Amino acid sequence: MLSRWSGVFQIAAVYVGTVVGAGFATGKEIVEFFTRYGFYGFIGILIAGYIFIFSGTKIMLISARINASSYEEFNQFLFGKKIAGIINIFFLIMLLGVTAVMISGAGAVFEEQLGVPKSIGSWSTIILASLVLMMGMRGVFTVNSFVVPIMICFSIILFCSTLGNGEFFHNLTKVPDEVITLKTILSPFAYTAFNLALAQAVLVPVAYEVRDEKVIKRGAILGGIFLTVILLTGHFSLMTLPGVNSFEIPSAVIMRTAASQLYWMFILVIYGEIFTSVIGNIYGLQRQISRYIKWPSILIIALIFFIALGIGELGYGRLLGYIYPVFGYISLLFLMLVWKSKGGKE
Repeated sequence: MLSRWSGVFQIAAVYVGTVVGAGFATGKEIVEFFTRYGFYGFIGILIAGYIFIFSGTKIMLISARINASSYEEFNQFLFGKKIAGIINIFFLIMLLGVTAVMISGAGAVFEEQLGVPKSIGSWSTIILASLVLMMGMRGVFTVNSFVVPIMICFSIILFCSTLGNGEFFHNLTKVPDEVITLKTILSPFAYTAFNLALAQAVLVPVAYEVRDEKVIKRGAILGGIFLTVILLTGHFSLMTLPGVNSFEIPSAVIMRTAASQLYWMFILVIYGEIFTSVIGNIYGLQRQISRYIKWPSILIIALIFFIALGIGELGYGRLLGYIYPVFGYISLLFLMLVWKSKGGKE
């Protein structure tokens, strides 16, 4: 019984660690999709939380039941073989691009906060991630099982530190001056669709490895609940910051005023969230590429890092500007097909 619940927690931790990134820790991602919309953003988070719980569970159950070992096989089931080929190319580009951004972000944390050259930070992350990934799924489980509880505790502590101003309920129920737009309504759907489309790179092989449907279902539900808690506590903290839209790293501003003694924990959380995203993305990519290139895992991992670094040097932001809108639509289509699919039906 204990080992089963240990498996449940590990799946939940991998789910959370894969979805969250530097955007969670900095607060910018939560602001852009939710906090800027005031009370509507709070409702949006509740909707997003339900989608994370329901859709994450369904993705993993479908994966286990169709015996999919990679996101390519999962997308073939959803889209059909012909269309899935194009879809998987977009996913491959996005995973490589996001990985490039995360590695660059890890280097920036070292440079800005520790005074260490950015290149040393990036290469240290690559080496450490490679060591973890050499252990396969066990390494991914171990790192996330350590980092994710720290993330959750940090988000709760930061929220509690902002309760003292006595304006919690006023801020929570505040409605923004601008009228509700289509963007406001679609925000929780776009946010979850994008994250789940990328997260499938690791959720699918995790389900394939675990196979026990009860463990998978409980783990995915728990992971969705954890994600909802992190989103809510992040939103509750950020809504206390005047002019929150104008800050690039709003969480840092809150830290300086409400909980300056936790600053170094904040740095640890940022790096931890970046690192879990890196190993999740690389693990999913390695599983996918190994189907076509019969190299040792470590060589495939090295190839992925080499390509990701190259994308980073070429200016991923420009590339993202071209393919992001297309990927957004594909992600929404992906989410709708997951909902429609009966492959995970009880």
